[in-house]
Amino acid sequence: MAFEPFVLERELNAPPARVWKALTDAGQMQKWYFNIPEFKAEPGFEFEFTAGSEERQYRHLLKVTEAEQNRKLSYSWRYADHPGDSEVTFELIPKGDKTLLRLTHKGLQSFPKDHPDFKPESFAAGWTHIVDKSLAEFVEQEG
Repeated sequence: MAFEPFVLERELNAPPARVWKALTDAGQMQKWYFNIPEFKAEPGFEFEFTAGSEERQYRHLLKVTEAEQNRKLSYSWRYADHPGDSEVTFELIPKGDKTLLRLTHKGLQSFPKDHPDFKPESFAAGWTHIVDKSLAEFVEQEG
């Protein structure tokens, strides 16, 4: 059985360079994403952050796998104390002075199936909130 990756597409009212900076500048990432002390858009760069709900926090372990300035950023996405390995990709497609953002999170089926926080619906809700509320509002008001 093939597993479909989670894909979210949104048109952002900001040029690709602005969106890229929000995705790759640690100072900007802290304003809309997670508390990431350092980030480099270079394959092999490893970073981590801790996030979750009030009840449960998770240490996220990430490693940049692909970085094409203003176009594409991918990184592996794992958890410190849970099995599973996935990959998140942000693709930036220019649309005039706007950007079509395509976020793909593949490998979600590798996480524990019986854990409510790792269900596909949890990732869908989380990414939708992050992109629609946090990222979109950040890049559109900063522009």
